[in-house]
Order: sequence, then C-alpha cells, then structure tokens
Amino acid sequence: MSKETSTGAISIAPFRYALGIEYVGASYRGWQLQAYDNVPTIQAEVERALSVIANHPVQVVCAGRTDAGVNACHQVVHFDSWSERDERAWTLGTNSHLPDDISIKWASKVPGCFHARFSARERRYRYLIYTSPTRPAILAGGVTWTHRQLDTERMQTAARHLLGEHDFTSYRAVGCQARSPVREIRHLDVYRSGQLVVIDISANAFLHHMVRNIAGVLMAVGTGQKSPDWALAVLQAKDRRQGGVTAPPDGLYFVDVRYPDLFKLPKMPLGPYFLSTSD
Repeated sequence: MSKETSTGAISIAPFRYALGIEYVGASYRGWQLQAYDNVPTIQAEVERALSVIANHPVQVVCAGRTDAGVNACHQVVHFDSWSERDERAWTLGTNSHLPDDISIKWASKVPGCFHARFSARERRYRYLIYTSPTRPAILAGGVTWTHRQLDTERMQTAARHLLGEHDFTSYRAVGCQARSPVREIRHLDVYRSGQLVVIDISANAFLHHMVRNIAGVLMAVGTGQKSPDWALAVLQAKDRRQGGVTAPPDGLYFVDVRYPDLFKLPKMPLGPYFLSTSD
C-alpha cells in the first residue's frame, strides 16, 4: 500500500490516516504481528477491524512497538487506504469490530509524508508501582506490585544520572536489535500518587526493555538495596549483566508520542486515567 524509506513514506493509495489507540496488553503477545497466526497481538486485531471498515486489507505502522503485557494510553499508527471514511467510521465503526481491551480514540487524515514511527520526535512512558503490604485486586495486571516501601527521593536522585544522551547498553535487552544503543532521555521524574509510585520518562526513542530495566534499577535504589550512584555505575558499565532485574510489564504504559505541529494531530490527556496527577 505504500513505499517506505528510512526517513518516511510516500503514499501510493490516495488516503493516509493516523489513529490514536488505547489498549490493555495483558491478553496479547505484544503489539507486533507474529509469525504464527494463532498468536494474539494488538496489531493483528487492529488490522482485522480496520480492514472491515476499509473494505480491503489494511496494514498499520505504529509509533513504538510494545512488548507482551505492556499497555498503551496513546499509541499512534498510520495506514493507507483506497477508501475515504470520516472520523466516526474509523473510530466508532472500527471499535465495533475490536475486543473490549482495544479502542480507537481518534482518527485524522494526514499527508502522505506522515509516518507514525519516523515522524515521531519524542515518546513517553509511565511505569506504575503499587506499594502495599498486600497485593491489589482492582488494579491487578495494571500495576507492578511490591510489598516494600520505596523512597522516591532516592529514586529521583538516581534518575538524574540517566538524563541526557548516553550509551544505554546496560539498560537494553540482550537481544535488542537496535543498531545503536545511544538514546537521549529528556525527562525522567519519580513521584508518588497515593499508594502508586510513578516513573515518568520521555526520550527521543527507546531500546528494547529500556524502560523496564530502568524501573528495575530505580526500584532497587528505592528499597535501599542499592545506592543512587548505582544507576550511574550501571550506565557506565555498558554491560547488561550489571543492570539487575527487568521489572514486570504490568505497570508499563505508553502514554504519549509527539510529532511536528504541522501534522495537527489531536492532543490527548496523559494517562492512565486513574492517576490523580496533572500532566
């Protein structure tokens, strides 16, 4: 449907659309289509539903692939279509063919030069940790639970070491396929919202398991098992084996992706919506 390059894409079909998507990742093996058709993925569900509304097969490209169990409040995708539909058809119509844990929040016609991945300038995640002696029931699967208390001041001190552009080899999965381990973290904040500890992080792009590995290090610092300077020592080691455990996917949310203003995409409140904090 389209011809893609490393810097963008030129649409062959007459219409290109962008969508904002929200989903719960617990029932899926991640965003991306898998080699076997019987493996549930969010991409497969979205493409199946869109194809019904478009009346032809649809392929989507996302802003950032999420792993199994990871949630999204504001995933952005684009697709090309031979069919012209209004926003109501692409949102409400598509949602009527989607499972309850996936929802199209908005749709916008975009120029052929728009690319959900390559046009993105910044991506943002939030990692939610529920601190309580007992496990949660209502938010089970939507947060990472620890019975330990976390010192957010220690975690914030550690987080400062990771700001800026660095080689994040120690904070990416061993099997990460990115060509370069260099990324720029532009914002990294740790704060408490009731019984939730929130790690709020944005970067130009992320490596495989990068946020979960950062969360694992910051949690070890927050419990007092490690000093705040350990986060820097891990970074400088450039060795994943020095980085400790990978935090679970349950509490991870893809909450925002930013594009140049020229595309005029809808703005969404940062999620998840049960957080009692401002943006």
